Amino acid sequence: MKTRRTRNHLLWTVLAALSCMAAGAGSALAQGWEVSIKPDPRGPRTFLAVDKSSQTFYVFEQKSPLKVAGQYTCATGQALGDKLKQGDLRTPEGVYFIQNRMSSGLDYNLYGDLAFTLNFPNPVDVINGKSGGGIWIHGRGKELSPNETHGCVAINTPDLHKLDGTFTRGMPVVIASRVAYATDATAQSAEAAELAGLTAAWAKAWQRRSDEFFAFHDPEKFALSSGAPFKEFVDHKKQLFSSLPWLQVVLDNVQAVAGPDYWVTYFGQYYRSPALTSEGIKRLYWQRDKAGKWRIVGMEMDECNLGLEAKYVNRASQEIAALLESWRAAWEKGNLNEYASYYADKAVQGDRRGRASIKEQKQALWAAKAPKKVVIKDIRVRLHGDGVEAQFEQEYASKDGTSDRGRKLMTFSPQGDGWAITGEEWSKL
Repeated sequence: MKTRRTRNHLLWTVLAALSCMAAGAGSALAQGWEVSIKPDPRGPRTFLAVDKSSQTFYVFEQKSPLKVAGQYTCATGQALGDKLKQGDLRTPEGVYFIQNRMSSGLDYNLYGDLAFTLNFPNPVDVINGKSGGGIWIHGRGKELSPNETHGCVAINTPDLHKLDGTFTRGMPVVIASRVAYATDATAQSAEAAELAGLTAAWAKAWQRRSDEFFAFHDPEKFALSSGAPFKEFVDHKKQLFSSLPWLQVVLDNVQAVAGPDYWVTYFGQYYRSPALTSEGIKRLYWQRDKAGKWRIVGMEMDECNLGLEAKYVNRASQEIAALLESWRAAWEKGNLNEYASYYADKAVQGDRRGRASIKEQKQALWAAKAPKKVVIKDIRVRLHGDGVEAQFEQEYASKDGTSDRGRKLMTFSPQGDGWAITGEEWSKL
């Protein structure tokens, strides 16, 4: 026997189909984007989907395997097809992301008492000349009817309140004419894997301040989506590349989701340079160029606190600990060239300035008193204006019997894909 909820949804689907027929669903314009959602390890863990043809709102969870965590009736735009311009009463089709939560100042009859804004138009929409805005997921202060909104996605207010804790800033929302899904497929999307790799390579090129960074972008489309000449973007970045001694770009949890003729990779981004630190959700929009290569055609940055600084410090602490162990071993073995390689060209060690001076002093010292034992412990790493700073306890003994114990303070700056010692001070304990 069918449950009351199932019977109600079947009735709703019939009403939605009749609404589509009445509006001329057979037209080419009304066909729209049909998406087939499959499990993928690169896909979002939780996301939303809207099937405009059946007026169904889905909550998907992807925790091996993909599953429907919620299914609700909804209402979309009064006119069929993809949204093209302001006031056309259509609901856009594509991949969008939740921006802000609104719970006050709403017209209750139209929106209920809760709404979530979406990022329409996204960069690809802008490239395609679409206009408009104000596309929300919202409640309703009255009973829903199929295809009754001005372009938003409306669901019953009690259902929206039930989902309130599920919706998060930056959550993907797939809106399509028709949504199909398979929960038992396990194959990884080759495109998702490729784009995740390209996203990591893009970040590395940015961090290295390499001209390769610009080759990831489609100049013409990127200019359209950003509203500024691509040369302006290039000139600005090159000015930063030449003026900054270093910059770091750390990505967290890269995910990929497919749109009608594009893909979006999105991730937490932690950016750091001597001049600026920022973090938030970055989205890159990818399309194939005429040669079939993926290019970035647009991007969005939603600055917010994701707790990435703590992850950055933790990762840096592990990297610095590994570097210090190698540095300590090289010192203990008296390997002068390896020891000196850990210092930046202009490093400062006590009253010595530059790697060459540090190397020269150690060469003379070790010739008379070769090192025998170097022990470091209690390493503590924290952020510093030049990069990071490490404090630790150090014990030293040379082969002639000389020994000391003290507190070492070192600063490290990013260099290439690693770190270099830029400052070193020692105080006796």
